[in-house]
This record gives sequence, C-alpha cells and structure tokens, in this order.
Amino acid sequence: MPHPLIDSITAHAQMFAKLRRELQLSSERDVVDLRTDDLVAGRLEQWGYKVDRGMGGKSIVAQLRRGKGGKRLGLRADMGAPPLQPGAAGRQFGHTAMLLAAAHYLARQGDFSGTLNLVFQCADLEEGGARRLVADGLFDRFPCDAVFAMHSVAGQPQGRLLLRDGAAMASHDEVSVTLHGVAQDGATDPVVAGAAIVMGLQSIAACHTGVQQMVAVQVSGFEAKAVRLNGPPHASLQLGVRALAADVRDNLQRRITALIELQALSYGVQATVGYRRQVPVLFNSPLETEFARQVAMELLGPGQVEAQAHAFAGHDDFAFMLEQVPGSYLMLGNGDGPAQDFNESNLPVGAAYWAMLAQCYLHGG
Repeated sequence: MPHPLIDSITAHAQMFAKLRRELQLSSERDVVDLRTDDLVAGRLEQWGYKVDRGMGGKSIVAQLRRGKGGKRLGLRADMGAPPLQPGAAGRQFGHTAMLLAAAHYLARQGDFSGTLNLVFQCADLEEGGARRLVADGLFDRFPCDAVFAMHSVAGQPQGRLLLRDGAAMASHDEVSVTLHGVAQDGATDPVVAGAAIVMGLQSIAACHTGVQQMVAVQVSGFEAKAVRLNGPPHASLQLGVRALAADVRDNLQRRITALIELQALSYGVQATVGYRRQVPVLFNSPLETEFARQVAMELLGPGQVEAQAHAFAGHDDFAFMLEQVPGSYLMLGNGDGPAQDFNESNLPVGAAYWAMLAQCYLHGG
C-alpha cells in the first residue's frame, strides 16, 4: 500500500504534470510569454514563499519559514537543460515539478518548524549553475545546515530510491592540447606525436583499479589540417577526464600533463596543455545520507530502497554545493524508457519524499 503522504500528493499530481509539460514546451519553443520564472516563481509566491529571482543567473530560490525552529534545510532541483543536452528538458523539468509539488504540499499543510530553502537551479551553464550560485553567495543569503538533491536515472525500477554515502559521482575535467611542429618529411609530424599521446594515455587509466580509483580518460577530439603539399603544422586533442577521488584527480592532472609534454618532446614537437578543472567529485556526507536513507525506508519500505548504490561515472555540479554544506544526492529510478524522458509516475513519489524529508528534518526545530 502506498504511504498516505504519496496518496495526498497524488491528488494534485496532474496539476504538476501539466505544469511540467508546459515548462518543457516553453523551453523547446523558446516562447517568450511562457517564461520559466513566471511559471515557477509566480506559483511559489502565490503559496506564500519569499522568492528571489535571478540569483546565479536565472536560478530561483524560494524560502518558507514556519515556527521558531532554528534548523535550515536546502532542497535543490534542476530547472531546464543545458543547450548541449538536447531533449533533456523533459527530465530536468520533471525534477522541477517534483519539488514544486512538495512546495505546494508543505505550504498548505506541512508540519515543520524552521527554515525551508528551495533552490530551482538554472541548468544553463552560461547563465547559472551551482558554481555560480555558490559564488553569488547562495549559502550566505540562504544559510543551510544540510542540502539535498534528487536526480532521475534510467535503467532502474521506477520509483526506487538509490542512496550512497561517500564519493557518489565522478569529477569532470576538460583538457585541450595543441601540438606545434614542422611536418617536413615526417620528421616532426604533430599527427604522429598526437597518435602516440593517445595510446600513452590509455596506460594511465589502466594503472587505476578499484572502486575509489575509478578513472576515465576519453579522447573526444583529434584534429589536424594539412597546408598545401606539406603535412599539418599543428594538431589538437580534446580530452575528458573523470575520477572518483580528489587525490586521484590531482594525480591524473600531473600525470596527464607530464605524459603529453614528454611524449611530444620525444617526437620533436612542442605541446601546449590547457587543463580545466570543471566539476569536483560529488561526496555525500555519511550522516546526512543516513538520514535521507531512513526517510526513504519510511516512505517506500526497504524493497524500494537501495541503501548503498554503486557510484556513478557521470558528474553533477551539485558537488559544488556539497563542498560548502553537508548533504546528499540521491537517485530516483525512472524505469526503462529513454534516458532523457521523465516518468510522470515518479512525480508524487519524488514530491512525497521531499515533503517527508523536510518535515522530518525540521521537526521540532
């Protein structure tokens, strides 16, 4: 039998399913009169939340205070999709709709004492994102004692919650390499040097074994253009690098940079390496994750909860928030449909989870 809280939110689920579709449609068509901040912030204001529009670019932060409790809780949801992820808007706005449904329930009949901060994070990396929210003083203006986020994941049973304490998602770094040479008679051909570098990089990944040492070094681009009858004077490589531990990430930067420079030198080619650290390892604090785990067990029962799931090779910029405030990032099984779709059957489940987590954390202040 579903938990009564799920039943209570299910009664209003269609309203938020319709809102999710409306948000997705406005995003895909770029409809001016269906602006995201009006659709999201407007409703939050109607329900009595104090709303800050445009923090960290286009993100929205809504706050609701009740009673005299001193605890402060943060809940974050994606809102929209980055331009380089076509089709992802449906899933991201599903996260938005789940948190909005929880916000609606908590405003009407939530039993808590303390401060609730809801962060609807713009997913456009050019306009916002967690890094910019933190830099803009998110936790100075809206202090939190703990912060949580939820993400739907394909290939897992619909409605199943997956939690993990410790390193839960990989870091993500991008590397740009330019090889300068004079391709005359193949003596200093940057293409040959680049091919040797690509092969050499595989040995770095092979040296790391074990869950916490999981690494990935992916060559995402290799380009060179010939000039007239001569070979190319330059070649460029683009790499993606992931790790599941901060010290391994640091070691990877040192080893990859050294390998590229020395391998290029051995071929008489000069290498320019641009190493951009993008997203840190996402680390879930044990105490907050155990709290989130107990809430999941109470709401869904142990059969629908994976207490210590495997780590994910993907990355999420919620890691920047977890560097500032303890918390946890959990997954919600989306079923076997396409990865970019959102299973609307999850809407009352996710919303009920957020509502229960908020009431349990802020219970008694």
